[in-house]
Amino acid sequence: MTPNTDPLEEVRGFMKSRVLLTAAELDVFTAIDEEPLSAERLANRKGVDVRALTRILDCLVTFGHLTKKDGIYSLTDRGSLFSAKHPRTVLPMVLHMNHVWNNWHHLTTTVKEGINNQREPATDSGLESLKAFIGAMHVVGRTLAQEIARSLDLRAYRTLLDIGGGSGTYTVAFLETNPSLRAVLFDLPDVIPMAKERLEQAGMLDRVTLVSGDFYRDELPPGCDLALLSAIIHQNSREENRELYAKIKRALAPGGSLLIRDHIMDPERTWPPAGALFAINMLANTSGGDTYTYREVAEDLESAGFHSIQWIRKGERMDSLVLART
Repeated sequence: MTPNTDPLEEVRGFMKSRVLLTAAELDVFTAIDEEPLSAERLANRKGVDVRALTRILDCLVTFGHLTKKDGIYSLTDRGSLFSAKHPRTVLPMVLHMNHVWNNWHHLTTTVKEGINNQREPATDSGLESLKAFIGAMHVVGRTLAQEIARSLDLRAYRTLLDIGGGSGTYTVAFLETNPSLRAVLFDLPDVIPMAKERLEQAGMLDRVTLVSGDFYRDELPPGCDLALLSAIIHQNSREENRELYAKIKRALAPGGSLLIRDHIMDPERTWPPAGALFAINMLANTSGGDTYTYREVAEDLESAGFHSIQWIRKGERMDSLVLART
């Protein structure tokens, strides 16, 4: 512990998080982005208690997300990122974190029992929750996807199979970086319209085939020579991953490859630090998910018939890459 460090500072961190989550849930940032407002006017629009909302807004001023002059609140540059109107908005991820918060509430019981029987999966909580989750994955992935796509030489591949590809964040990045590559994006039926919209915006829809399905229940579209599992394996148990790897091997063209992006842990399971914390997130939010060591991933890939397995990128931001061949 460094001198003058308050040992309770980390413990109190949830207070600031809860203020931001509540403000995002009420969408106050978007409302103030549209027009600087007093607490009274904003409370009337939102149908909330004016005194309670004022305390939230004043806290946001102290955080640097709002300014206050003569009782009127305005956004700062920092706060504008929480508005739905900002082109680089983080609001979908914040709304997803609001859902995650509810599952983390039961962490002590989860540690006692080994599973969170009170969890509510984001993808099972209605269409709006699903949209927030898919939007959150785009927010967290849009910059990293471009970085990873630029770091890979994919000239030998013809068709990418993006499994659980969401709204197409990685599909777009890979196609932009590889003009001759085509793609098949596979995800749940309710997600496919979200992918279609984003691919249209990116001008990529003519290079992508959209296929709806559930990779836990359905076989995967056959014939692609490169499959991508981006931020998928952590939500599964090892048994679920072995079943998924076998399904991918059946779908890939002969000589094809599987690329996995995720946290890959060291043998002690303490590096990267973000991966150790994310393992707790999976404990709170899934029935059997975890973050896995390279040895665990390689063993499960080998059991499914993959070979020439390589840890081709080591990173601390869920940006490790493992490549395996059929």
